[in-house]
Amino acid sequence: MHKSGFVNIIGNPNVGKSTLMNALVGERLSIITSKAQTTRHRILGIVNDDDHQIVFSDTPGVLEPAYKMQESMMTFVKSALTDADVILFMVEVKENKFKDENILNSLKKTDTPIILLINKIDEVDQAFLESKVDFWKAEIPKAEIYPLSALHNFNIENIFARIKELLPEGEPFYDKDALTDKPEKFFVSEIIREKILLNYKKEVPYSCEVIIEEFKEKEDIIHIRANIIVARDSQKGILIGHQGKELKKVGTLARKDIETFFAKKVFLELYVKVNKDWRNDDNMLKRFGYNH
Repeated sequence: MHKSGFVNIIGNPNVGKSTLMNALVGERLSIITSKAQTTRHRILGIVNDDDHQIVFSDTPGVLEPAYKMQESMMTFVKSALTDADVILFMVEVKENKFKDENILNSLKKTDTPIILLINKIDEVDQAFLESKVDFWKAEIPKAEIYPLSALHNFNIENIFARIKELLPEGEPFYDKDALTDKPEKFFVSEIIREKILLNYKKEVPYSCEVIIEEFKEKEDIIHIRANIIVARDSQKGILIGHQGKELKKVGTLARKDIETFFAKKVFLELYVKVNKDWRNDDNMLKRFGYNH
């Protein structure tokens, strides 16, 4: 008897969805930073054993869209509600409410099994946690509630075991040796974007997107050329920095992570280009994978 299914992670920004996904999949597939809007796409991570294939899906944090890009991000979230075999609904222990009433109502009505995960429990005491468990039991009565700390791997194994129990019987959707549905270039652009998120402040990281213009793999080295697209000339200046120092720093940090990811030497070239309205430009969004 083989079981397989889609397990989709949904929640507000910064509740720890990407950290959870990486803990469950065991690979660093979703970029993790402390900034909101880190995940912009649905990223699939696939876990296989002899009797199971679990296709985990990390979705963007739920938000009120301000650009076409964010509207597209929210369609990823809505589709994750409809095609799941198991929903992992993740909240932070200090959260008082869920931002999107429509999604909350969909969760209340769905017949799909819901595992409600209360994350970051290492930040509160037992009494506070119990009050939160009671609160969420009242909000979504049919959900199974698991407290956890994704960062410290607390309760991950129990959640993983329960997911396996809930999976429907079925053949695998992907090759049994597959780790993700995303191409290698996607992860290169995500690693570069992560370094931008970590090294720049204010609106600059949110105005950036990364395009891999060239990815040439040879036996002993990978040559990568990437363009960082920004919305304004001033952002280009900030990204490059005095005498190119800031961009060089991002390039060095990204190159080291890309080398770890591929277990191979990497030559990385970074360029910064301005496209004033890329977040509302259908052609650009399509190129970045937001519009299908």
